[in-house]
Amino acid sequence: MLDRFSAYRIMWIMVFFDLPTETKKDRKAHSLFRKRLIEDGFSMFQFSIYLRHCASRENADVHIKRVKTLLPEKGHVGIMCVTDKQFGCMELFYCKQTQGISTPYQQLELF
Repeated sequence: MLDRFSAYRIMWIMVFFDLPTETKKDRKAHSLFRKRLIEDGFSMFQFSIYLRHCASRENADVHIKRVKTLLPEKGHVGIMCVTDKQFGCMELFYCKQTQGISTPYQQLELF
């Protein structure tokens, strides 16, 4: 049971993107991509970086596959998956002040 909640098994998906916004069509595609990420449970980490907590690599693979179906025609999108342990080692700074890592939410699993 404890292995199920291992910091090496729990995953975080990071989706980072740089999408064009010059035309009305581009802005609509950008907005739709963001909206669909949020609908799939992603939270904004920075303006073009969204995070999602996943209970396992298998669960992360499902969401990565879903993001790939949402990719807009133009722009650059990156998808990275890290373990909870790696995510917890991240150092964040704001105006040279160290900031604690705040997770967007705590995902509960019912069984």
